[in-house]
Amino acid sequence: METPSSQPTVLVVEDDAGVRTLLVATLNDAGLSVRDAGDVRSAELALASGIPDLFVIDWMLPGTSGLEYVRELRRRETTRLTPVLMLTARDEEESKVRGLESGADDYVTKPFSPRELQARVGALLRRSNGTDVEGVLRCGPLRLDLHACEVHVGETPVRLGPTEYRLLRLLLRYNGRVLSRSQILDQLWGVGRAIDERTVDVHVGRLRRALQPHGFQRCLETVRGSGYRIRPPAALETDT
Repeated sequence: METPSSQPTVLVVEDDAGVRTLLVATLNDAGLSVRDAGDVRSAELALASGIPDLFVIDWMLPGTSGLEYVRELRRRETTRLTPVLMLTARDEEESKVRGLESGADDYVTKPFSPRELQARVGALLRRSNGTDVEGVLRCGPLRLDLHACEVHVGETPVRLGPTEYRLLRLLLRYNGRVLSRSQILDQLWGVGRAIDERTVDVHVGRLRRALQPHGFQRCLETVRGSGYRIRPPAALETDT
C-alpha cells in the first residue's frame, strides 16, 4: 500500500525572499510540509494544489495586503475555518488587534524566534484539527495518528489507501460536521480542479468498506442533499 503523507501542510505568504526561506526552513524542521508564495496571486495559484492545514501570512504584501487577504479567506466556505498566523513587523497593540479582528488566529512579530513560531503553529494545528498533544484524531474507538500515519479501531489496525486516509483525516478534523462533496473535492484535490463530484462517492464507498470489518462503517454517514460526516457510535445510538 502506498503510504499517505502524515505531514500537516502550511502555506506561507511572504514577499521578502530571505524571510520566506527562513520560514520554510523553520516549519520544515518542525515536520511540516510547506508551500510558499510571494504575494496573494501566487498564493491563490498554490491553493489549486489543495487547501493547507494552516496559513502563515505577512501583513505587508504587494498589491493586496495580508490583512485584506485574511478577510477574503474568512469569507470563503473552503478556508473560513483554516487557522491563520499573521506575521508582521508591527508590534503596537492597535495593529495586533486589527490583525486579530481581520480573522487571524494568532500573531507573531518580526524578528521572530524560530522556536516560538514552531510552538504557535503547533498549537494552532492541534486546536483546529482536534488532536491531542500526541497528534491523534479520535472519533470514539477510531484513532488516526498523524505522526505515525496509522489508523486503528481499538487496538486493530485499519488498512487504507492514500486518498481514503486523507478523506478520513478531513472528516475527523471536522468531527460531526457535514462536508459537502464540493468542499471535500476542494480540500483533497485543490480549488477549481475539474473533477466530478461522484469521485467523492467512490472514495467514501472505499473508506466504508475498509471500516466495515471493524464495525465502524455506520459512523460514516451520508446526509441526503448535503454531503458526508463522521460521528462516534455513541452519537448514533442517541438517534435511534
